[in-house]
Amino acid sequence: MMKLACALALSIVPVAAHAAGPEDAKAAITQVVADMEAAWNRGDFRGYMAGFENPGVVFVSGGKKQSDWQGTLDHYVRDYGGSPERRGTVHFYDLKIDVLAPDAAMLVGHYHLERPEHPQEGINTRLFRKIGGRWVIAMNHVSSYEAHSSAK
Repeated sequence: MMKLACALALSIVPVAAHAAGPEDAKAAITQVVADMEAAWNRGDFRGYMAGFENPGVVFVSGGKKQSDWQGTLDHYVRDYGGSPERRGTVHFYDLKIDVLAPDAAMLVGHYHLERPEHPQEGINTRLFRKIGGRWVIAMNHVSSYEAHSSAK
């Protein structure tokens, strides 16, 4: 009986040691955001969109809701595409991630979009879901203002 108990205990240890906990989830989500930032800054909107659930992302900004993943991509290309100056460079910072469940987390963070015309500051509220082993943004809400306005 003792040998059976030891064998069972030892068979459980590797599973527990490799179970992804909140810190693993936070690190993975932080990496998703870093990858998105890098993609935006090199002008790769599809790479940026890899961080969003496809097709089901809900995207809310400026009092409007985008239709889905493709609608969000179209919005970025339409409003920020064409030239590096129009796109600008984005930086996400001050990220606070709360893991809500093994497959759900909420991120609240700031962003700064630097560009010659209409630089922006704002806050992102993002619901991340772990789908197919990947953390993706299922819901994204942006509250922004012009960076050099008195709103700061």
